[in-house]
Amino acid sequence: MHKIIIALALFVAASAAAAPFQNGSFENHAGGERKGFGDVMLSNGDGSITGWVVTGSNIDYLGSYWVAADGTFSLDLNGVDQGGIAQTFDTVPGQPYLVTFVLAGNPDAGGPVKSIQVQASGGSASTYSFDTTGHSVTSMGWTGQTYTFTATSTSTTLGFSSLETGAGGPALDNVVVAPLAPTGGNVYTVPTLSTWAGLLLLAGLLGTALWWQRGRETTHSDASDPRD
Repeated sequence: MHKIIIALALFVAASAAAAPFQNGSFENHAGGERKGFGDVMLSNGDGSITGWVVTGSNIDYLGSYWVAADGTFSLDLNGVDQGGIAQTFDTVPGQPYLVTFVLAGNPDAGGPVKSIQVQASGGSASTYSFDTTGHSVTSMGWTGQTYTFTATSTSTTLGFSSLETGAGGPALDNVVVAPLAPTGGNVYTVPTLSTWAGLLLLAGLLGTALWWQRGRETTHSDASDPRD
């Protein structure tokens, strides 16, 4: 029984200790949700967007200039020059992951085609482009994109970097990272909610096992009490 309890405890603790990817739509900052915050330029090393750190020169954190793809806020990865943003989160070595995000571009500055590079630490870099021709701040034309990587460490840094110079760069929003579960061969699918249901079941089993073991110890102690 002790071995079962220890195994369950280790499994639940390992699962609970993971720091998942967060704030993919950039809605929150270190002090809470930014409502009516407006538009701000953030420079290299700035960590005020929860979970993220600004890389490169600077970015524009936008809440009112154009219509975001998800929620209120999104990013222009060029402030006055090319910038980027990165987040480090826990991963399982050897586990493949799927990254989805939506891409557009600043329609009011810079050239019409905006390019971005996406790379996870230990993974290959991929380049994506968006043509702003025919789009405006009220009709951004956000398009969905995907990127995959296989984790090589217990933590991975995922970065999005503008490949444009000057002001007016690629626009980024709604980043999602999900582990991929093998379904046979090299085909992977995003895990369902049953995965989390299984974790909750194991946590319940752990609690039951601890309660049962404590009851046995109490009964044994009462039976051996010399005062009885």
